[in-house]
Amino acid sequence: MPKLFYLDLFFLEDAMNTVRSTQLFAQARQLIPGGVNSPVRACRAVGRDPLFVEKAQGCLITDVDGNTFIDLVSSWGPMILGHAHPEVVEAINTTAALGTSFGAPSPLEVELAQLVCTAVPSLEKVRFVNSGTEATMSAIRLARAHTGRDVVVKFDGCYHGHADSFLVKAGSGLITLGIPGSPGVPEDIVKNTISIPYNDIERFKETIRERGNAIACVIVEPVAGNMGVVPPDPDFLETLRAETSAHGIVLIFDEVITGFRLALGGAQERFGIRPDLTCLGKIIGGGLPVGAYGGSNELMGKVAPEGPVYQAGTLSGNPLAMAAGIAMLKILNRPGFYTNLEEKSEWFAKELLNLAQKAGVPTCLNRVGTMMTCFFTDQKVRDYDSAMSADTQRYAGHYRNMLAQGVWLAPSQFEAFFLSAAHERTHLDAILEATEVSFNQLMN
Repeated sequence: MPKLFYLDLFFLEDAMNTVRSTQLFAQARQLIPGGVNSPVRACRAVGRDPLFVEKAQGCLITDVDGNTFIDLVSSWGPMILGHAHPEVVEAINTTAALGTSFGAPSPLEVELAQLVCTAVPSLEKVRFVNSGTEATMSAIRLARAHTGRDVVVKFDGCYHGHADSFLVKAGSGLITLGIPGSPGVPEDIVKNTISIPYNDIERFKETIRERGNAIACVIVEPVAGNMGVVPPDPDFLETLRAETSAHGIVLIFDEVITGFRLALGGAQERFGIRPDLTCLGKIIGGGLPVGAYGGSNELMGKVAPEGPVYQAGTLSGNPLAMAAGIAMLKILNRPGFYTNLEEKSEWFAKELLNLAQKAGVPTCLNRVGTMMTCFFTDQKVRDYDSAMSADTQRYAGHYRNMLAQGVWLAPSQFEAFFLSAAHERTHLDAILEATEVSFNQLMN
């Protein structure tokens, strides 16, 4: 268990041994843009350099200098079982011994497809890809082909990967770095993307009235996770479903984060809304690089080679990812798995909020299932603008405080943190103890 400290936290952070991480980051910056392969990892928003990870087991993560932390990032969500779960590791090792890539069909693809389609209510067929970004960009191509329309509607603060069509008010990475969009995205593509406020039912209805005949699809995170956790208001998802159905628009649920997190069938099971297409991410591969998109036989029947909508990938259906996904989904199907996680998450969130109130820290804590975000604001966070009211400097101090006490948080206010099956009561008690120290320090 990581040791808890009670001295000056910023001093302890400075005193933490980070020699090897510092050396690696200096070397990485000479070879990799910004020294990282995904921007938020650079930790600029929290005022420090990143730590380089050597290993992770269960809910603990250890850096190259031997510092061990309780992990609340869970590789940004997919490690719902914890890191290096023995059954998942065994499946990967067994499969790797038989070959790591075939570029041809394997029985594992069929088995995982059956498990995924059985679990997710809207899926009759599924196509495996290599990432959530591939899944979402493939889904909107399919929606455009199906409808013969061009316009995509998304919601401010929702992130759907880094494809050109989505980099408009696109969530945590751009928010954290203060980037409004991205150079290199042609205006001809952006003009076909409409971004409107999340949870704004009237604005959505107005958009449908004005542009409905041009809209191919509406894509949404059913629970936003990339401006921090923002739950849907009552009737929001129901309105999306009703309006898109009435106007022949494809409704896409981006469940890259929520899929298998909020329930076995994802957010669509939890909220009882069935989208036309669903996008899934690396959780279906036990954290390995994989994604998927799927829907009805009618829609998916238009994907090549069954139909004319082309999408391909040499590593799609990679046997290692398929084997890991099969092992993981079999565990998720065990009785009581989600009930136990829900009870643990509900208790932890309540204790966390109590600590914030006791210390007088302005806090809005949003939770859905095992996803939660502690926003440092006294506003209710229900959309992009209210999320932007959060005190990012206070979060940066909290991040550094928690790191100094052995707790690994996301290096951005605008991300979720996740509990896993590997988080036991002793881990949660240690996190709460560290949080109390940090909250008190922030207010003194």
